[in-house]
Amino acid sequence: MQDITDLSALALSAAIAERRLDCRSVMAAFLARIGAINPQINAIVSLRPEEDLMAEAEEADRALAAGNHRGWLHGIPFAVKDLAEAKGILCSFGSANYADFVPDYDDFHVERIRAAGAIVIGKTNAPEMGLGSHSYNPVFGVTRNPYDRTKSAGGSSGGAAAALAARLLPVADGSDMMGSLRNPAAFNNVVGFRPSFGRVPSLGNELFLGQLAVNGPMGRSVADVAALLATQAGHDPRDPLSLADEDLSLDAGRDLSGARIGWLGDFGGYLAFEPGVLELCHASLDAFRRMGCVVEEVPPGFDMDRLWQTWRTLRHFLVAGGQAADYADPARRARMKPEMIWEIENGHGLSAADVYAASLGRSDWHRHVAGLFDRYDFLVLPSAQVFPFAAEIDWPKAIDGRAMDTYHRWMEVVIGPTLAGLPVAAMPAGFGANGLPAGIQIIGHPRGDRAVLAAAAAYEKVTDWLGRQPAF
Repeated sequence: MQDITDLSALALSAAIAERRLDCRSVMAAFLARIGAINPQINAIVSLRPEEDLMAEAEEADRALAAGNHRGWLHGIPFAVKDLAEAKGILCSFGSANYADFVPDYDDFHVERIRAAGAIVIGKTNAPEMGLGSHSYNPVFGVTRNPYDRTKSAGGSSGGAAAALAARLLPVADGSDMMGSLRNPAAFNNVVGFRPSFGRVPSLGNELFLGQLAVNGPMGRSVADVAALLATQAGHDPRDPLSLADEDLSLDAGRDLSGARIGWLGDFGGYLAFEPGVLELCHASLDAFRRMGCVVEEVPPGFDMDRLWQTWRTLRHFLVAGGQAADYADPARRARMKPEMIWEIENGHGLSAADVYAASLGRSDWHRHVAGLFDRYDFLVLPSAQVFPFAAEIDWPKAIDGRAMDTYHRWMEVVIGPTLAGLPVAAMPAGFGANGLPAGIQIIGHPRGDRAVLAAAAAYEKVTDWLGRQPAF
């Protein structure tokens, strides 16, 4: 058998269910690998004591022996992103203001992951309060890229993506407002999936206005990602915006011949790209052509600066509201990162008319994208505008000579699918001459999660990038 930590999550699940592997051996293998590699990349944080985890693994083995198989994640080690609550484990949100917060409850998707049998071993690192696509914070420090430890692992699900690439976890959860499941997938050569808004219920969605961020799965294969999504997804009455249950099983044999693919690229030169990134992503379109797809370039057709201003307004508004109490306390405000204060203070300057105008802009964008789906089955974009950058910097200040005027402007490529609430599979696009990975977004129709996963699985079959592992 392959090394335990090299197995896919589904292969590991089958081996445990069939008693070819015991949960204790699985836990010991992952803890040994975490002990050897995690100090180099800092992906896993708040790791629980080994004796407690081994005891839970032994209990999982006893349950199996008694005929009690809890679910496909039975006995599998799992670390929750440090922006989601997991009962009894520190949830710092990467913030000094929450460095001692230990919740006595699980977020909704964490409940479901535990119910499927997973053993939660700790957390995965993230940027402070999830702001910025680079996973560093004052509580745990920076997460480094397994393919080059001098580089960023991206964010905000950077710890999850790096842990997957380094084989510290078989599958992982993440969340995504501004590319946080997509940028880290690209930076770490793994798969990320941003579900349709409402597909995965969340504690944060009891606010009817909070319609940008989602929780979702990450993995080393599309099949693993689809399996975790099926566990996370489904209506929950505590989340008024959660979608009804539906079949999300992976249609892995879907024939994409004749499918129409729209390439959005750099939106007619609007977006800046580090040399090599756009070219690499464009070259990945050959995989669709090999499957018999029809690939066409799509002109922008929308005022992209208006889309950016729409994004900024809605993000300022939501961040300012969510962090109002901390900002109002001078001592807590002093511990906030400058980007958080910038978001909040910009939010304080907004009027109701500003937010309404941004909502109209979002609606216009949704109509525009709906029109594109009258002509195309899927849209494709790069997942990031740069290769992984130096881990010591906070964010890229310029791309190919073009100044980035905000801390998140360098990730503008991801805002379109978010604002339209669309399902997106973040897939590898290969490696640049620098040896660093890049990725693409495969974007589907509204609520077309299952179709996007099928397209991603077909793309995975005709590419081999996911088989390339970092060296340790």
